[in-house]
Amino acid sequence: MIKEEEIRDEYLFSTIKAMATAARTAPKARGTDNLLIRICDKEDIKQISLQLEKDFQSTGQEFLLRDSQNILNASYLLLIATKVQVLGLNCGYCGFATCAEKNKAGKTVPCFFNAEDMGLAVGSAVSVAMERRVDNRVMFSAGNAATKIGLVEDCKQCLAIPLSISAKNPFFDRK
Repeated sequence: MIKEEEIRDEYLFSTIKAMATAARTAPKARGTDNLLIRICDKEDIKQISLQLEKDFQSTGQEFLLRDSQNILNASYLLLIATKVQVLGLNCGYCGFATCAEKNKAGKTVPCFFNAEDMGLAVGSAVSVAMERRVDNRVMFSAGNAATKIGLVEDCKQCLAIPLSISAKNPFFDRK
């Protein structure tokens, strides 16, 4: 007999690998792939949690402390980040009239299409988790913390998706 609790980790790991694949194959503007996708284990999650606690201490924003504790309920956490790279469309969505003007300002201002591609990748990833009935939530706070501690190299924008299998989704109805 195989007990359900004996297969959870294997199922979660196969799910997060499928989520990473779905994120990679999501549509991208001009076919340009600026995404960085990483799977975090418990040790990485602890590091992100500690950064969230530091962020709380420096800002006083209560949700950061809540999120620091909340992600510790995750078995794995998926990071989806985007590099800052203009696509030459001169759309003005970033606040600059042209991509050349934006480039003069440096890499601190993300290209709209980089963020849009990241959003599409996140949507594809969470749809896999939903189809497999795995608890998850998209968290900008944990993604930001991962960025600060260098888990996504030189990316400026990152979203995190913690995963869990439990009787009740620990990432909702939070205090």
